[in-house]
Amino acid sequence: MTTSIPLHFERLAKKGGHSDLRLRLGTYRHTCDSYYLVIDPTASRRLGANLARLLDQWRDQVDELKGAGGITYLPYDFSDQCTAWLRVTSADGCDAEVQAGWSLVEGWRFEPSNYTVTAPEITDFDPIVNAKIECSLDALSKCIAMNSEAHATSRY
Repeated sequence: MTTSIPLHFERLAKKGGHSDLRLRLGTYRHTCDSYYLVIDPTASRRLGANLARLLDQWRDQVDELKGAGGITYLPYDFSDQCTAWLRVTSADGCDAEVQAGWSLVEGWRFEPSNYTVTAPEITDFDPIVNAKIECSLDALSKCIAMNSEAHATSRY
């Protein structure tokens, strides 16, 4: 397993709303909207803080897989008719496969600031071809934490 994780969630444009975020997972790239992150009723007025909060939840979910293993889902694109998720699967509680995919669970049905209530409802995960990496859970958790810190300390 690699220690350098090719996973990054970044802001593309200063003006929020639509096509202003990008998820990178290995060679896969996906442009998405910050709209639902911004309108979340418990969210900050700063997009950077909202991204950091989402990523902190991601890290917590990944950390729960350590030791026992299992599957968790991490949302990254919230749309009216569907959502995009990273499925993190660990058979041994040490190593993981991270796979991007879609669900028909609508983005308006839940708040990004508290997605863990909805994540167990993802039963229709449809994987995206060639959008997968393998890594250790420790390295993945550290990568997510660094990405979160970058957003938390940003000015946007």
